[in-house]
Amino acid sequence: MQEKYLFEYAVIRVVPKVEREEFLNVGVILYCASQRFLKCTFEVNEIRLSAFACEVETSIINSNLKAIEKICMGGAEAGPIGQLDIASRFRWLTATRSTVVQASKVHPGFCIDPEETLQKLQQQLVL
Repeated sequence: MQEKYLFEYAVIRVVPKVEREEFLNVGVILYCASQRFLKCTFEVNEIRLSAFACEVETSIINSNLKAIEKICMGGAEAGPIGQLDIASRFRWLTATRSTVVQASKVHPGFCIDPEETLQKLQQQLVL
């Protein structure tokens, strides 16, 4: 029997008008401590986004999403946050904020393969 690993994930959302609390799911961040896994996946459906919030510039959204991806990978390219340990980077990425790109609350689960689970969550929650 394969071992199951505890993981945590959050949905990445675009919230064009924070005061209205309306959002569009665009990605997922998944963290699995025992496998030292922190990765995100995202896809911005520009047609849906423009129908939802025509005033949002997708280039800014994409820039923010790429910054999240860099922080997940860690290292000097990700700036000071990228230098933190993997758990601290995940906690920083999923901290509550009132910005156009933000993360949902963190949800736990068990998985056999974190990469496969990340792709499944992307399919279920975003696409």
